[in-house]
Amino acid sequence: MRNETRGTVELTLAMVLSGTLGVFVVESGASPFEVVFFRCLFGAAALGLYSLARGYLTGHGFTRRTFGLAVLGGAFVVFNWVLLFEAYAATSISLATVVYHTQPFFLVLLSALFLRERIPAGKLGWLAVAFAGLVLVSGVRPGDAASLTGLGYALAAAVLYALATVVTRRITGVRPHLIALVQVAAGVPLLLPFADPGAVSGLGAGWGWLAGLGLIHTGLMYVLMYAAYAELPTAKIAVLAFTYPAVAMLVDWAVYGHHIGLVQALGVPLIVLASLRVTLGRAAAPAPRTAARGPEAASPVATRAG
Repeated sequence: MRNETRGTVELTLAMVLSGTLGVFVVESGASPFEVVFFRCLFGAAALGLYSLARGYLTGHGFTRRTFGLAVLGGAFVVFNWVLLFEAYAATSISLATVVYHTQPFFLVLLSALFLRERIPAGKLGWLAVAFAGLVLVSGVRPGDAASLTGLGYALAAAVLYALATVVTRRITGVRPHLIALVQVAAGVPLLLPFADPGAVSGLGAGWGWLAGLGLIHTGLMYVLMYAAYAELPTAKIAVLAFTYPAVAMLVDWAVYGHHIGLVQALGVPLIVLASLRVTLGRAAAPAPRTAARGPEAASPVATRAG
């Protein structure tokens, strides 16, 4: 019970930190590509030093195949971040975060497509419920180009996150910290052709926000999540994961005055309930022999941190 209490505190803190992610992105003043580039740079340094201090680099367990899969997953992860941060700019942190939490449904569809996993009728029903919630949450009219664009970015980010999860589930025998390290480190050369590091030279205080994204929202947050995963039952992990969008909406309202309307609010519990049911349903199923212990699948429930 003592370990479970500690795990609850650790995962709650990790999800609260994740909920403040949008503020760090916006306040940095940098473009999404530069934000993710420096998040990867600072995050790789933080995770690398932590792994070195804990002795994880010795006997890392990577093979050529699993290392290649980690790099591929990293490509999906970093461009998922780029699209999510583009969604923040095009719409709002609240709307982008809620729509981003359609990830479990894309994971179900992609698993059926690539892993040939059967989709039970019950899950199809929950997918329909989530779609109804998505329509309500979007709250946009066909002529509202900016909000429609933001919605598209958030959905595309969710698809890339689901692809990263499918790939990462194929990795075995490697600590999740090391998979995360490879993924964020891979983001540095991957994003270099798209980012202009020199463009952020005049950010001033923005550097503190960028460093925070790497050190706090990547290094510290991942360490807290992985520690909690080892101590908590699946059901509690699934429930605590929704601290993230709740905090994100609260922070967006408190800092920027953004809030979702009444009709949009009706869609939030539909997405949350459907996501929870689908996630717990996947966790209850027998784990595949290739189940990963990685940053997006290090527990029976993929905690959808940004």
